[in-house]
Amino acid sequence: MLVVMATGKPRILQDGRDMIWTVLALLALCMFVLFASGNWTFGLKAGAGDDKVPAFDVSAALAADARSMPFPVRRPATPEGWKPNSGSTQMVGGKVSSNVGWISTKGAYVQLTQTDATEDELVANLGGYDARGAGRQDAGGQSWVVYEGEKGNTFWIADLGDVRIGVRSQGPDADIRTIAEAVIAQQPLAASTR
Repeated sequence: MLVVMATGKPRILQDGRDMIWTVLALLALCMFVLFASGNWTFGLKAGAGDDKVPAFDVSAALAADARSMPFPVRRPATPEGWKPNSGSTQMVGGKVSSNVGWISTKGAYVQLTQTDATEDELVANLGGYDARGAGRQDAGGQSWVVYEGEKGNTFWIADLGDVRIGVRSQGPDADIRTIAEAVIAQQPLAASTR
C-alpha cells in the first residue's frame, strides 16, 4: 500500500500574500470578461444614440394618459435625434400628473410634466420648496415662468388655464425650449382618444 504524505503548501502560499494574488487574478479575469462582453461603460459618453439608454414609447404613454387624466394632454413631436426613455404618473399636490422624458442629443435628461395642479404645487414638485423664480421666456407663442430648483436644475412652467405644463432639465436651456415649443405647437389629443 502506497501512502502519499502531504508536503504542505508551497512557500508562496504560506502567508497573506496568497489571498492578495488570488483576488488580483480574479479581478483581472472579471475585467477581461466585462470588456469582452461589451457591458462595460463609464457613463461619460452616454447620449441619445447610446444603445444602453432604455427605450420608451412616449406616444403610447401619452395616449393612455389622455384617456385617464381629467385635463387635456398634449403629445409633442419627438425632436430629431432625441431618445424617449421614461414615463410615469404621480401625484402633485393631490392632483395627478403625466410625466415623460427624453435624452437629448447633448446627453441631458429632459422631462415634460402636464397636470391640473396649481403652479405653486408644480413648482414644489419639479424644483423643491426652495425653488425660485428666474424670469420669463417666450416659447411657442406662450409665456413661460423660469425657475431654478435644487441641484442646479432649471424648469419652465406655462399655465394654459385647464392645464399647467412644466419642462425640466439639468442640461442647456435650448433643450427646455425645444420641448416647450414642441408641446405648445400641438393641440390636445382628440377627445376620441381621451
